[in-house]
Amino acid sequence: MSVSSSTPAAVTTAAPVVIPLSRSLVWLVGTAAFAALLYYFIGIDQGAVSVFGADAHVHEFVHDGRHFLGFPCH
Repeated sequence: MSVSSSTPAAVTTAAPVVIPLSRSLVWLVGTAAFAALLYYFIGIDQGAVSVFGADAHVHEFVHDGRHFLGFPCH
């Protein structure tokens, strides 16, 4: 014997998330600055002419990744 319910199932709708423009700009600027810094370290930093000096060894840390991504060095 089956029992059927006559009450309809509750329907929920998703409400959009509203982010204020000022907060969006902070995230956009922060992300762009991080991306530019990452691009510098992986694509431009050459060790001997590094902004941080030749003893920072950032070039050697990202050396294999740099070749994998197609950036020339040496």
